[in-house]
Amino acid sequence: MKRTQAGWHSHDFETLYTGFGFRMIHGKKHDIYRHPDFPQLEDQIPRHPEELAKVYARTAVKNIDALLRLTGETDQNDE
Repeated sequence: MKRTQAGWHSHDFETLYTGFGFRMIHGKKHDIYRHPDFPQLEDQIPRHPEELAKVYARTAVKNIDALLRLTGETDQNDE
């Protein structure tokens, strides 16, 4: 997602967020991802089959980067 922000679908975000320990809550039209240890890290992803707007990828990257900073981990791709 850091390299290209286009071409992502809702299932990609589910894989990404749950892989980093976020929990999903089903809303009416969106899935809400929130990290249990850092509830300020939250995102809402529309649940539809089309490719999502690039802003969702940018927000996901920001959330994962913030999580890595908060946990003291580093992203291997940043080194």
